[in-house]
Formats: sequence, C-alpha cells, structure tokens
Amino acid sequence: MADSLAQPVSDTAPAAPDAAAPSRRDFINIVAVSAAVGGAAAVAWPLIDQLNPAADTLALASLEYDLSKVALGQEVTIAWRKQPVFIRHRTPKEIAAAKADDHAPMKDPATDASRVKPGHEEWLIVLASCTHLGCVPTFAQGEYGGWLCPCHGSVYDTAARIRKGPAPKNLYLPDYTFLGDTRVKIG
Repeated sequence: MADSLAQPVSDTAPAAPDAAAPSRRDFINIVAVSAAVGGAAAVAWPLIDQLNPAADTLALASLEYDLSKVALGQEVTIAWRKQPVFIRHRTPKEIAAAKADDHAPMKDPATDASRVKPGHEEWLIVLASCTHLGCVPTFAQGEYGGWLCPCHGSVYDTAARIRKGPAPKNLYLPDYTFLGDTRVKIG
C-alpha cells in the first residue's frame, strides 16, 4: 500500500518565474520615479529661472545713440547700465595731440589708435568714472587738454589715458560698434 500512495519524484524543481520579464511592480517603480523626477524639475525650474536678469536690466544692456547731436569739440554724458559714459567728438587738434603722446611715459600705456575705432578717430567713447575711486572727471581742466578728476587730481589726456595722479588705469572703454556714420550702439 505504501507503494500505491507514493508518487513519482522528478529530478527537476518547479520552474521559477522568468526574472527578465517585466512585472507589474517594475512598471509601478518606473512610473513613480518618472513622476518624482518631473515633480523635482517642476519645483526647481522657477528657482533656476529667477536667477536670470530682469527685463529692465536686459533693456539697459545696450544703448543706441545718435551722434549727429554732438558738435565738433563737444562732449555729452549719457547713462548706460546706470554708469555715466562720455561721448567726445574730438577736434583734429585733440586727435593730433593724442597721437603725438602715443610714446610718452604713462602708467597704463596705450596708443590713440587702440582707444578709438578705425575710421572713426574723431569719436572717443569711454566710461566716465575715474579708475581711482570712481569720481566723474571734468573735461578741459587738466594740463594735457583732457579730463581732470577733481577729487584726487588724476589727469587724463585727450585719449582718456592716465597721465598723472593716483588713478592706476586709463578710463575704461565700453564695448561699442558704429551702426553708421551717425549712430553708435554701446553694449
């Protein structure tokens, strides 16, 4: 009777479920991770986007100016990025004086040609802040025919190069391009 109750024993174990086939749990995990990544991106985007410059700042990034308003020998001061900028329409005498001093001893040596755009030598465009402490220099006050910073006595020539006084550098040149004979774009 023991023989009749005994069942045959097979040498193989029952087949295990195939590990390579995706299950329902794998699908749920993929959907949950995708939703978490999307939610993190949705939260992070406004934080990252607020680091961009504001629209009013971008509007100040560049400025166009009509040069026909500036007579020969005249200088105008305009605001660009909340900084004063000198636009000087230099006379032939001022240009000649600047070129004559190209090889004079200076703290920050620069030629007149490096301070102006080719073909537009009569136009000098510089930031109007003294490189010593940021004061605004006045024109036709210094001994070199250029600018004088009244606060500490820095003297600049007609190419806005430092010639005397505590300022360490020439007046800075902003990025600018001529859009024509009478228009300039600063920035």
